[in-house]
Amino acid sequence: MATRLVHLLIDSADPLAAATFWAQALGWLWIDESQQEAVAMPDFADQEAVVMPADFEYPGTSAVALDFVLVPEPKTVKNRVHLDLASTSLADQAAQVEHLVGLGATHVDVGQDDVPWVVLADPEGNEFCVLDPRPLYRDTGPVAAIVVDCVDPVKMAGFWTLAAGWPVAGSDEEMVSLRSASGEGPFVEMLRSDEPKQVKNRVHLDIAPFPGDDQAAEAARLLAAGAKLADVGQRGDESWIVMSDPEGQEFCLLTPR
Repeated sequence: MATRLVHLLIDSADPLAAATFWAQALGWLWIDESQQEAVAMPDFADQEAVVMPADFEYPGTSAVALDFVLVPEPKTVKNRVHLDLASTSLADQAAQVEHLVGLGATHVDVGQDDVPWVVLADPEGNEFCVLDPRPLYRDTGPVAAIVVDCVDPVKMAGFWTLAAGWPVAGSDEEMVSLRSASGEGPFVEMLRSDEPKQVKNRVHLDIAPFPGDDQAAEAARLLAAGAKLADVGQRGDESWIVMSDPEGQEFCLLTPR
């Protein structure tokens, strides 16, 4: 039995606008659900919109699709999960920042002080970073890492290695990194943070069992590993199961795929 990481889900006031920004920011394409392929412009997206790399085969084993879903609640606090974007040089970093601001991103202060990366927010206020060039991220593609704030990176990495199917790829005193077994695509980084979780995460990871596996059995396996069932106001008749990890960060266990 096993589950794998398939989406980064992002709550949105306007999924179409949010997906438009991120498709242009990353050079990715839409998923057109009616055709089951990536296209330049969707014919849906009032409730949900998805963007992914042009060569992505869903569900992926290394790259992760971005899934924007309509929610009524506004963003009120800094997200505990954010994207880090890779750069190849200082000139590339500066060019990316200029491009992103031109698309509607804004500079934000999250207490970063004097750092080599640039902190921005997308048009809905979701924070992300454009990193300075680093050899570690030279082959990740435009998304260097999905960063998860947490109190105990080691404990969280242990759980998410089990849940996402990505082994530990490195660690230091402040962070534990996971990456797909193929060594391709972005990292998932558990970053130490003293800030407490205050509200439901607007950005969370989605996982799914493999074809032929049993969703209920996988839920039981994750509960035994420290997860809990979570109530985020879902109706209860959804095909997915809403859970939280050992630090209370929500995620969804989808149907096998």
